[in-house]
Amino acid sequence: MTTLLLVRHGETVGNANQILQGQTPGELNETGVAQAEKLARELSDTPIDAFVSSDLQRAEHTCRIIAAPHNMPFTSTPLLRERDWGGFTGAFIPSLKDKVWPEDVESLTDIKRRARLFLDMIAQHYPNQTVLAVGHGIINKAIQSVFYDKEMHEVEKMGNAEVRVLKVKA
Repeated sequence: MTTLLLVRHGETVGNANQILQGQTPGELNETGVAQAEKLARELSDTPIDAFVSSDLQRAEHTCRIIAAPHNMPFTSTPLLRERDWGGFTGAFIPSLKDKVWPEDVESLTDIKRRARLFLDMIAQHYPNQTVLAVGHGIINKAIQSVFYDKEMHEVEKMGNAEVRVLKVKA
């Protein structure tokens, strides 16, 4: 059984300004760096065999900070990317209330398919290991939705730099 430490990236400039970042790189703000550094200290004595990150800058930066005390590299995967918000990308989140969703927004079916592929990859590539993976709010929710066989709305939103532990069977 693989232990997955699922982490959401630290706070970004976009998070603080309520901007829908989607698959843009994003940049950690001072709070986000501090959150990642705090988590790195908290996990510094935790045995972790591998570090995996979304290939978006905000997640990679968070992962790099958390992996530093372990003197370990990390690998990146597009499977952990945030939901593609299509035409909503870059929008001020409160302004989207009651708006019709553009057709180019990634479907829940597609994001949950990515979540399943990610869980399968972790189980296959890291059997009986502890893996820390840094993703984003919606993809992390989708991973938990698939893992627990729950609807997305039944999974509690993760805070920035929050960790959830999943025991993934091969």
